[in-house]
Amino acid sequence: MKGTICLSNKEVHRARVLDRVINGQLTLKRASELLDVTYRQAKRLKERFAQDDVAGLAHKSRGRPAANSLAEKIRSQIVTLRQEKYSDFNDTHFTEMLHEVEKIDVSRETVRKILRQAGIAAKRRRKPPKHRSRRERRSQPGIMIQWDGSPHRWLGPDQSPCCLMAAIDDSDSKLLAAILVPVESALAYLMLLDMVARRHGVPLSVYQDRHGALKRNDDFWTIEEQLAGVRYPTHVGRVLQELQITAISAQSPQSKGRIERGVGVLQDRLIAELQLHGLTDIDEANAWIEKVFIGRYNRWFAKQARKPESVFQKLPYQQRYNAITFAYEAVVANDNCVRLGGMEIDIPATRQRRTWARAQVLVKQHLDGAWTVWYKDQRIARHPATELIEPIRSWKRRGKAKTAQQVYVSSKPAFG
Repeated sequence: MKGTICLSNKEVHRARVLDRVINGQLTLKRASELLDVTYRQAKRLKERFAQDDVAGLAHKSRGRPAANSLAEKIRSQIVTLRQEKYSDFNDTHFTEMLHEVEKIDVSRETVRKILRQAGIAAKRRRKPPKHRSRRERRSQPGIMIQWDGSPHRWLGPDQSPCCLMAAIDDSDSKLLAAILVPVESALAYLMLLDMVARRHGVPLSVYQDRHGALKRNDDFWTIEEQLAGVRYPTHVGRVLQELQITAISAQSPQSKGRIERGVGVLQDRLIAELQLHGLTDIDEANAWIEKVFIGRYNRWFAKQARKPESVFQKLPYQQRYNAITFAYEAVVANDNCVRLGGMEIDIPATRQRRTWARAQVLVKQHLDGAWTVWYKDQRIARHPATELIEPIRSWKRRGKAKTAQQVYVSSKPAFG
């Protein structure tokens, strides 16, 4: 027989054994044992070898396309889509879009082989995992959430960097809320908390890093703090305390690995999908993330909690509105007016109290920019909305001692 015949190692071994059988050096029964086949199969192999030599041992379907192989047209379509429309997608994400959008049902491994054969490299190399001790997940949704901010060029390489604030549930890795903001800040965390409370409810605890908006990182204690044995919290810390949410500070990025991995997945997928839909405006992107992306993300990546019953505590709108705010301590002047960063808020008299002079009050700025003044649990005044401004911490000298307070400065940029 003319031509080149390629044999596998298994077929070469069969040829050697059957050649010894034909030459009388080996019995067919012994050959079947060496070839690990039945006697009848060994007999058929011997006949094919005697008739066609080594060509008779080659697999009959060799050189023929597999019955379940993809048509060349579909393979070319997959390569073209990956190079053009989905150039920023990884293999798994690309496979999902083929199924959901392009209606091409292929496995991820098939897509991977097609792309590698076409010379299209993987989006990023997989690093071997490092050994770390695993922390057991919480058993129910709402027992603990993890949140974090991730600065990145989320809206594309030609747009200014911004920060994605994201919160996931520890029990099932469900993406609870996500929002793009200019920078990671106290305002960003309050907005994220408001989204979680509105969509799901208030959790029992939150696992977080040591960002300055969440935890005071200075080593200064005022006289009042020393006497109380506890330091005054940040704005976010105060809100968490008021809502009875336990704040747990992570000691390393690895200890909050679930939110870190979640943000990694978001960087891989969200950027690609925002570019696919041409979303470069932060407000339009946020509306699309909440309406479309969060649900699709959870369909692919959310797990099943050990106990599905949620312990999130639902809050009425007004209670949530009054709790998730910035708050500043102030003293009412003799003219029944509170002055804060150049802003004046008049406090009207009531039947119970004709004057509020020298009263210690709490001035709150809500997430819509509006202001309210509170005496204990009583709202005593309102003020129209102004720009939401990130508070700054200052040291104010009182006698020989210093006191720490959050200061509202109306001339400070919103995201300085």
